[in-house]
Amino acid sequence: MIDLARVQKELVECSKDAEGSGIKVCPKSDNLVLLIGTIPGPVGTPYEGGIFQIDITLPDGYPFEPPKMKFKTKVWHPNISSQSGAICLDILKDQWSPALTLKTALLSVQALLSAPQPDDPQDAVVAQQYLKDYQTFVNTARYWTESFAKESSRGIEDKVLSLFSLLLEYYYGCTLLSVFKLA
Repeated sequence: MIDLARVQKELVECSKDAEGSGIKVCPKSDNLVLLIGTIPGPVGTPYEGGIFQIDITLPDGYPFEPPKMKFKTKVWHPNISSQSGAICLDILKDQWSPALTLKTALLSVQALLSAPQPDDPQDAVVAQQYLKDYQTFVNTARYWTESFAKESSRGIEDKVLSLFSLLLEYYYGCTLLSVFKLA
């Protein structure tokens, strides 16, 4: 059975340092089993400037079993499936320890972005490109970061909703001003 008190404690700890680390974990629903993690792309990598979302599912045995994580944001990396977002990382498999937390797992995923392991790939095509044509790999990873992980790459629906939200705020602001005859 999931230790919900521990999960809540981990979420609080993560939120305390979110401003400094950029790493966030939030529930997707009210049951604390489905979470969404967010990590910034590491500086000095093709992922720099990107914000990457990771779906997290906690198994019944958490914290004695590792969380299941996969990238929701598309990413070009040898150890991450470009199709499904699956992550090849030892601590998410057989090297997990109950001493680890969601934050340490996300920090490890972030470190993986800095130090790909092409000899143990999740995506063989990306790994081959990394090994045989490194500059093309860097250019492709940077392009994917620009296309999928940056604020400017949000979908048109998100942009329209943001604009609509701003217009509503403006409208209601003007309406309140006219009601109170402050305009």
